[in-house]
Amino acid sequence: MNKLDTALVTAALKDAGFGLTNSAEEADVVLINTCSVRQHAEEKVFSHLGHLKHIKESRPELVVGVIGCMAQRLGAELLEHEAVDIACGPAQIPQITKLVKKALKTKEKSLAVTREIRKTNPKNDALEKFESLYSRADKRIPNQAFVRVMRGCNNFCTYCIVPFVRGPEVSRRPADIIEQVKKLAGDGVKQITLLGQRVNAYKYKNGDKTYCLADLLSMAGEVDGVEWIRFVTSYPSEEFFDEILQAMANLPKVCNYLHLPAQSGSDKILKAMNRNYTTGQYLNLLDRARAIVPGIAIAGDFIVGFPGETEEDFQATVELVKKAKYKNCFIFKYSPRPGTTANKRLNDNVPQEVKKNRNIELLAVQEKISDELSKKFQDKTVIVLVEGLSKKPHLNTKEGENQLQLVGRTASDWIVVFNGQENLAGRFTKVKITKTTPLTLFGELC
Repeated sequence: MNKLDTALVTAALKDAGFGLTNSAEEADVVLINTCSVRQHAEEKVFSHLGHLKHIKESRPELVVGVIGCMAQRLGAELLEHEAVDIACGPAQIPQITKLVKKALKTKEKSLAVTREIRKTNPKNDALEKFESLYSRADKRIPNQAFVRVMRGCNNFCTYCIVPFVRGPEVSRRPADIIEQVKKLAGDGVKQITLLGQRVNAYKYKNGDKTYCLADLLSMAGEVDGVEWIRFVTSYPSEEFFDEILQAMANLPKVCNYLHLPAQSGSDKILKAMNRNYTTGQYLNLLDRARAIVPGIAIAGDFIVGFPGETEEDFQATVELVKKAKYKNCFIFKYSPRPGTTANKRLNDNVPQEVKKNRNIELLAVQEKISDELSKKFQDKTVIVLVEGLSKKPHLNTKEGENQLQLVGRTASDWIVVFNGQENLAGRFTKVKITKTTPLTLFGELC
C-alpha cells in the first residue's frame, strides 16, 4: 500500500515540476511516507526526523512532510516536532502538491487528515481521480505496478491499527480498476499486483451483478500486454475463496502464489485477536488451495508474544507452521498500538525477552521448511521476471563479457539471483537453478 502511495505522490510532484534527488542534503522537500502497524516503524520515522532537524538548522528553508498512516494517527502532534512542516493522512494525498507549494512559499505548517475517519463517507472522489491520474509503472522495478482494488478494513483485529488510519472498507468500481490496468499495460507494464487490506473480500454490486476478486482477475487477464497478475493480502475466509482459487487454476496469467496470514496457531489467541476462524478452519483452507491449484506457493504472517500467549499457545503456533509448510513467513513480535482493543483491554504481559526468543525459534522452524522446499528447484529451469540489479551487483566475467548480478522472481514468488546484462530488467527470462538457500534460488541464464 505504501509503495503505491509513494509512487502516486512521486508522479504528482514530477508533473508539478519537481524532480527526485538522491539525498536529503540536496533536497528542497523531503516527504516521509509512514506506517503505523508496528512501533518500530514509527521509531524509525522519528529517527529520520531527528536527522532532518539537524539539516534544517543550517537550511531552514527545507520543507519536511510526514504522510501516510502515522500522520493520520498522530495528526497535530506531528506538527509540534521542529522538523515537520506538513502532516498529511493517506486519504489526503491528492492535496500533497498544494501543501508542498504552500509550505515552500509561506513556511506555514499544514495539517491534512480525516477527522473521525471511521464515520466519514468511504467514497473519496478526489482520491479516486488522483489514483487514476498518477498511476504509473515504478521505474525502480521496471514493468511492474500496483493497482488498489479496495481501501480500508472492517475486520477490527484487536491488535491492528489499520481500520483507524485507513478507514472503512470500500471496493472500487471494476471499470475504473480495469481502465487503470489497461493504462499501465499501455505503458509497458507486464506484471500487475492487485492490492487490498483484505483483497479477497473485494465486492462491488452493479445492478444484478456482484463482482468479486475472481471477476477482476478474469477481466485483468484479458488485457493485452499484462502477462502476470498477483494479489495481496488475503484474509482467511470462506467468502469467494474457492472462486478465487479456481481463477488462479484456470487463468494462465494469475500467479500461483497466495499470501494468507494466520497470525497464531492457538485458537485461544485467535479468538483474542478477533480473527474469526480456528486453526482447523485455516488448515482446511490451505488443503483446498493445494487441491485446486497444484504447486501453489503459500506465505503466512505470525505475531508472537500476543497478550496472554502461553508457552503452550506458542507451541501450537509452531505446530501450525510445520503443518502449513509455507514457502516463507513474516514473523513479528507483538507491538501494542494506541487505540486498538488489545492495547485498551489486554495486558501486554509477555516479556520482551520471551517475545524475542519465540520470534527466533519460529523463524528457525520456518527456515528449515523453506530450505526443504527450495531444494526441489535444484537443476530445474524456471521463468523469472527480472527486477533489476541485486543488492550485491558484483561484476563478473563470463566468456569475455562483463555481467552483473541480477534479481527476479518466479510466478510463485521465489527470489532468483543470477548473472546477466542490466538490460534484462523488466523482461522475462529462463534461469536454470544451480544452488538453493532457504529464501533465495541461484542460477544461470539458459
